[in-house]
Amino acid sequence: MLHLRLPCRRQVFYLRDEGKGGRGPGKGSRRTRAEEVLLQADADLLRRRHRPGPSVLRQEGHKLLTGSALRIQALSARVAFNGRGDPGIEAELSAGGEVGRALSPSGASRGIHEAAPFSPGGPDETARLVSTYKRRVIGEDAADLRGLASTIKKIDGTPNYSRIGGSAAYSISLAAAVAASSARGVLPCRLIDPRCNSLPYPLGNVIGGGKHAGEKSPSIQEVLVAPLGARSVREAIQLNFDVHSRVGRELSSRLPYPVGRGDEGGWCPGLTDEEAIQLASEAAREVADKSGRKIRVGVDFAAGSLYNPKDGRYWYRASGKSVDREGQLSYVAELCDRFDLFYVEDPLQEEDFDGFADLTSSLRGKRLVVGDDLYTTNLERLEEGARRKSTSGVIVKVNQVGTLGEAQEFSSSSKKGGQTLIASHRSGDNEDPHLADIAIGFGCALMKCGIVGAERTAKLNALLMRAEKLDRARMAKVD
Repeated sequence: MLHLRLPCRRQVFYLRDEGKGGRGPGKGSRRTRAEEVLLQADADLLRRRHRPGPSVLRQEGHKLLTGSALRIQALSARVAFNGRGDPGIEAELSAGGEVGRALSPSGASRGIHEAAPFSPGGPDETARLVSTYKRRVIGEDAADLRGLASTIKKIDGTPNYSRIGGSAAYSISLAAAVAASSARGVLPCRLIDPRCNSLPYPLGNVIGGGKHAGEKSPSIQEVLVAPLGARSVREAIQLNFDVHSRVGRELSSRLPYPVGRGDEGGWCPGLTDEEAIQLASEAAREVADKSGRKIRVGVDFAAGSLYNPKDGRYWYRASGKSVDREGQLSYVAELCDRFDLFYVEDPLQEEDFDGFADLTSSLRGKRLVVGDDLYTTNLERLEEGARRKSTSGVIVKVNQVGTLGEAQEFSSSSKKGGQTLIASHRSGDNEDPHLADIAIGFGCALMKCGIVGAERTAKLNALLMRAEKLDRARMAKVD
């Protein structure tokens, strides 16, 4: 017998499963999970003096939901590990009779303005602290991304989550979105934006360097490829794999030693930066010629890792090259012209808004000049960059700012300002697939998620599945 109590002013109505008979809950009868959700919603509605009718919006198997909020019912956290073996915080949360889980990633090359990953006592304390404040989260609407973000921000009370840890803020907010979307029977990207219909191109890391690789690897952090001529997500993913494989074969024939892979799956050869870009460009051109699809090459300089604040110079370890600010601007522009780069990320250190603006202006819209460490998904820094016209593209990493709701606000403001939006993973990532939902829900043109390895392909496979489910969605436009 299925008995469901629906909120309707101060009366109680029961629905009966006609196939099994019954007229209401008798003595000692146990409430179902759906009943508990509705009873809580009833109490909330009465307390808030809300007066909905007794309509039921959808019944699907054991799920029965009304238009009321999806209140968080339980929350716990634990320490778990990412693909690099580093600790993170995994939150487990229930709402609407469904359970959501999310595990925080971590970055090796972190911007100085990012949220603090953990509380002062480290990962274990960060996980334990959740039990001390979870009562302030329980009862919140799991589907209200920005409302939940505001609550978590108030609980922390610091500008950068240095009290409760940004990893906890991230995992709680994403777990809530996962539970809420499951309860509503929609993809998480549709919870973020019910009208989303654009699919990002995968931006793949074929050669890695910098802090993501060994000391003999290139100094720049990533040489990237984007199959902008692909007609589908499936084709785009395959083209990136083909370029990566071709680079690997060429390295095997060229170098007298085995070549390993970095954190994000890109090859880490003992090459100079220019040799690495040249190799990736040749491989991309060969695959493009064979497939008949356009494939473009880009570079993440992670220039903050190259910069020495004591003398104001950028040092390229692999080649021994050292340049000042003007020399760096000239060098980046030279590489763009020489290798026809369509994308340059963090080409200058993270406080040089004017240097970014000079480069963006000099390239005259021909390339995407992208800020990652420059912005760290921080709305105030985005506004500063907008005033100075620093960039034409923006990286969004949810764990840089803390919560999904804050990242959503940042992304919305970026798009309104005419920026091309790129959703990005972290070097220390895990098998959580929901970067695909973030990229689609935020309307990103590109999704940067590495290339191979389980924590990378989990996101690519999720993007593939979302593309199948969103049958009217089309590949994004990359300006």
